[in-house]
Amino acid sequence: MTVLSSGLDATSDEYALNRATQLDLIAELEAQNAIAIAGGGEKYTARHASRGRLGVRARIELLLDPDSAFLELSTLAAWGTEFTLGAAIVTGIGVVSGVECMVIAHDPTVRGGSMNPYTLRKNLRALEIARVNRLPLMYLVESGGADLPTQADLFIPAGRIFHEITALSAAGIPSVALVFGTSTAGGAYVPGMSDYAVLVDKQAQVFLGGPPLVKMATGEDADGEALGGASMHSRVSGLSDYFAVDEHDALRIGRLIVSRLNWRKAGPEPRGSVLPPRYPAEELLGIISADHRIPFDPREVLARVVDDSDFDEYKELYGTSLVTGWATLHGYPVGVLANHRGVLFGEESKKATEFILLANQTNTPLIFLQNTTGYMVGTSYEQGGIIKDGAKMVNAVTNSTVPHITVNMAASFGAGNYGMSGRAFDPRFLFSWPNMRQAVMGAAQLAGVMSIVNKASAESTGRVFDAEADEANRQRIEQQIDEESRAFFMSGKIYDDGILDPRDTRDALGIALSATHSAPVVGASGYGVFRM
Repeated sequence: MTVLSSGLDATSDEYALNRATQLDLIAELEAQNAIAIAGGGEKYTARHASRGRLGVRARIELLLDPDSAFLELSTLAAWGTEFTLGAAIVTGIGVVSGVECMVIAHDPTVRGGSMNPYTLRKNLRALEIARVNRLPLMYLVESGGADLPTQADLFIPAGRIFHEITALSAAGIPSVALVFGTSTAGGAYVPGMSDYAVLVDKQAQVFLGGPPLVKMATGEDADGEALGGASMHSRVSGLSDYFAVDEHDALRIGRLIVSRLNWRKAGPEPRGSVLPPRYPAEELLGIISADHRIPFDPREVLARVVDDSDFDEYKELYGTSLVTGWATLHGYPVGVLANHRGVLFGEESKKATEFILLANQTNTPLIFLQNTTGYMVGTSYEQGGIIKDGAKMVNAVTNSTVPHITVNMAASFGAGNYGMSGRAFDPRFLFSWPNMRQAVMGAAQLAGVMSIVNKASAESTGRVFDAEADEANRQRIEQQIDEESRAFFMSGKIYDDGILDPRDTRDALGIALSATHSAPVVGASGYGVFRM
């Protein structure tokens, strides 16, 4: 039998502490999500509604199939910055007329839906996910274009949006723009470059330059409707493919367009009979260590995530700080690499390399569950070839072509982040748990290294070492790194695709796996040189 047995003691003090810590973090996450959902706040939301306009999430809800799931991405974009939490845009994966689509929707209650640097990052990440996973794109447009005070950080990289939309079309991935309001300047090219454009009467206005710019440039007193209204673009310019009488009509037309795409997923279907895990997801909160420096057994996590808690472990007795094996998740076959005791030694690196090669041979997607402090250091390990062994693992991860989905469960430090398919290695999706920490190394270790370097520098140059000043500096650095390694900080920079309540992990992975199967699932046929 390959069904996992749980050794969890839900009555222990450790379980209670872990659970209480996770619930506090989840409450903080929910509070931050609520701020993002509020968009521009009560004043601007009320003003938007008074104009007869639907809110951004109401538009998405009406677009999606009834009672279907929506996997929102990068909800906490711009966290900890001067910009509005959520970055004035909502992105995610939902089902439209039976088709899994990427949805990108401007929130006009935040500075008129205008784009700031974090909006751009979030937008480009969503477009990348659509392209690599072959997901049709639904673009819900109401934006004043660039947030002009930040144009220096926008103008050049924002051209990538146009590149990505047209690249989707070239790849045969449809894009549909539903224009609910203003779409100005660069934003005008969104409906212009999409495969289908739907404009709402008396609301949509699409133009390269609005009336104020036309006045400044030419002296003409232009009327907004004549310059770029839905009626004009439907009857005169031909930019609009469909004329919608109101927002509900636009959403109806959008659903109709998708229903007629004749869209087919290119990956294999999930297996027919799906059994849920034998242990409740609620228990995950008591498994995750309250202190990220204390490891926990990922098998206990897998028992509450994979189908029927069934996990066929590979090389169980070798390289034991990395757990590898085969399972199914919502019917999709997967290979799993999960850190156990944090450190990656040479044995774990070679085990991972072999496992990744096997997954590519069988066209099996890989799930990486990160909880790593990095590759082992020290004289004996360097002499034993840890660099070469780690390089094998990184080589295998880099050149693997099956879908990778990564979850940062706790620690994600050093090159272990890379070897376990961190952001730089292009996983199809990457999620974090709210307790996650991610940095070059742990805060205390980094501050300590800096202290040692400073002391050695003083001794080598004959300077007096100021221990008191060094201690103050060490504490300052440790506090800085601790704050910057938090899940909220990292998610704010869009270094992941969102923070998950751990109890939602199974379903989030299921949606992500389904999305990756919109594209072909094919393993690599060749690799680079493995340093032996």
